[in-house]
Amino acid sequence: MSREVIKRLQWRNKPTSIWLWRSNHTASVIEFPATEPSAFSDHQLLVQSLEECKLSRNSTAVIATHSRIIKLGLMKAGDVNIAKKMFAKMPKRDLITWNSMISGFVRNARYDEAFRFFRKMLNSSMEPDKFTFSSIITSCGRVGALDQAKWIHGLLTEKRIELNFILSSALIDMYSKCGRIETAKSIFENVRHDDVSVWNAMINGLAMHGLAIDAIATFSKMEDENCLPDSITFVGILTACSHCGLTQQGREYFNLMRTKYAIEPQLEHYGSMVDLFGRAGLLEEAYKVIETMPMDPDVVIWRAFLSACRTHKNPSLGEVAVSKISHLASGDYVLLSNTYCSVNKWDNAENVRHMMRQKGVNKSRGKSWIEFGGVIHQFKSGDVSHSETESIYKILEGLTGRVKEEGFIRVTELVLMDISEEEKEGNLNYHSEKLAVAYGILKSSPGSEIRVSKNLRTCIDCHSWMKLVSKVLKRVIIVRDRIRFHRIEDGLCSCGDYW
Repeated sequence: MSREVIKRLQWRNKPTSIWLWRSNHTASVIEFPATEPSAFSDHQLLVQSLEECKLSRNSTAVIATHSRIIKLGLMKAGDVNIAKKMFAKMPKRDLITWNSMISGFVRNARYDEAFRFFRKMLNSSMEPDKFTFSSIITSCGRVGALDQAKWIHGLLTEKRIELNFILSSALIDMYSKCGRIETAKSIFENVRHDDVSVWNAMINGLAMHGLAIDAIATFSKMEDENCLPDSITFVGILTACSHCGLTQQGREYFNLMRTKYAIEPQLEHYGSMVDLFGRAGLLEEAYKVIETMPMDPDVVIWRAFLSACRTHKNPSLGEVAVSKISHLASGDYVLLSNTYCSVNKWDNAENVRHMMRQKGVNKSRGKSWIEFGGVIHQFKSGDVSHSETESIYKILEGLTGRVKEEGFIRVTELVLMDISEEEKEGNLNYHSEKLAVAYGILKSSPGSEIRVSKNLRTCIDCHSWMKLVSKVLKRVIIVRDRIRFHRIEDGLCSCGDYW
């Protein structure tokens, strides 16, 4: 296998020759016609290389070849299943190969497989290193799997892996994303702070929990310790301000980037300012940021602005945002339709729905998941696929009855169609986070916390429902949605109903 193949896999260029290991441990070259480099596909090159591996007696070279194919080619290109097949056929696997597979699964958002391969690696007597732990810790954070996080952290300590700034940052990020911000703070206080990434992990963790004052205090401490912030630091501090409506402080930090630290704002910083003003209802100011920024706004910025238009019921500016998004996704149509629904413009909302049907666009289904007994249980809106569906729905119906007695009123204004209130309630009854909370109550002991993650922003109705459930059952419910964390206790949410 050759250096040229590695380059081909990494940069997708078209070499005219390939170095291959021969059975006499020497390298030889296969020449291809220089005039027709495109005649040989990546697949053909891989097949030829693997055929040569069969002839080689140099096991070290063969394993290295396989590892590099997995790491540089298949996993980076998203060809996970092919990488798995190649891995399964390897007679021997080294640490680099295991790490390439695990990090590849994480990169391609296949977290269950990352966990499974990590356990297989341990059972194979292969010792994980700091790179292994960095990947698997990241996976825990993405899923929000607290039980897995605790186990992996314990394993890291047991194997006496020395914490460098990468692992320290990863641990802080993991516990923040698993809803354990106090644990993240404790780790931060007990590790070295000499790298900016450790500070960034803490500031971003505090931001996602809506702890803007703590994030600002951490930034001040960072300055006191003479650690220079970078562009990522300011994304975190601006996000913290955005989640708590601190518009004036957000302006000040945005200006501080240039005046004190000579950091030129990038697309992400302008996006944070649009989000900051949009959430606060300052739509004209948010739009002015978009109009005056020195680079073209991307789709993320326009979607943040569109979301603000929906929240603050401004369909005219919402239409402007939609007109600027070149390839509309289902969420864009839904946001615009919901904007019309919020001001009772049912005909406009139906026109958007008709456009979705014409273009074959389906609404993205909400997904929520909850960890119990080390297993991730996933739910979709209206899901009936779980093995304990009947019990989950009984719990859910009982809870809905109890919160109604406490004065719960459905928030039906964003149900897409101009239909009866009874039908609207039916559409809201079985959202994925409600099913996940019901399962958590079914399986957990009284008084214990319930932790749920969701792929979308939690809706107003579910948020109100969970607040009353926490009050009725005297339980803490922690929800991580696409935007931030919500810690709900005794009928109140840490977001202050601002998200």
